[in-house]
Amino acid sequence: MSTQRFDGKVCIVTGAAQGIGRATALRLAAEGGRVVIADRAEEQARGVMEEIRAAGGTASVCLADLETAEGARMLVADTRERFGSIDVAVHNVGGTIWAQPYWEYSETEIEREINRSLWPTLWCCHAVLPTMMERRRGAIVNVGSVATRGINRVPYSAAKGGVVAITTCLAMEVAPYDIRVNCVSPGGVDVGERAVPRNPDGMKDSEATHWQAVIDQTIADTPMRRFGTPDELASAIAFLASDDASYVTGETLCVSGGYKG
Repeated sequence: MSTQRFDGKVCIVTGAAQGIGRATALRLAAEGGRVVIADRAEEQARGVMEEIRAAGGTASVCLADLETAEGARMLVADTRERFGSIDVAVHNVGGTIWAQPYWEYSETEIEREINRSLWPTLWCCHAVLPTMMERRRGAIVNVGSVATRGINRVPYSAAKGGVVAITTCLAMEVAPYDIRVNCVSPGGVDVGERAVPRNPDGMKDSEATHWQAVIDQTIADTPMRRFGTPDELASAIAFLASDDASYVTGETLCVSGGYKG
């Protein structure tokens, strides 16, 4: 790739061991970024690091539980120790664990959905801001979802709605520091078979029907009538993270084949 929009920039990508995160890490590295792959899946994360290094890029792995404030702080500290600064932070951790009508969720399941898809973005934004504010520059791209309008995923949808709210409000607060905060909201994305399943306990007997209903509703509400690819999402994330979007902040870009959520 001839364009080097991230030449020399230090870029954190969370949830980068697979799917959208992996595609984003590869894209930023291909454009010159020094990429920190943050994830809990060590084998897959190291595989992405080796892909980047084999292509001549610079990458490292940070194993962190980003559902906790401690994990987010550790990620920032590790990145600063390795590279000295942070220019770009892509907060991608999240994902539906269960698909079912809201009344079928247990209290524990509701809490786990929020822990998975809201707290990592809240904690990572909170942890990375002091570094960016000190340098008076930076770009944050959060990953939301058009599932804020959909069925069988109310807790996940609530969490992703929170991600959009974080983006809008935080962008207003940090604009005086020349820090931009934007959000990409994917529609349905075909990430293939996940190396690490979102629900390690397996699917409930009734859940296959509920998942199919989610898929059917997503396709029906998507004018392009297909799922996107991780690379298509990575392209949008890279745009918002780059100086090409230097006058864009507080925005949520739906990359969803026309489905607005």
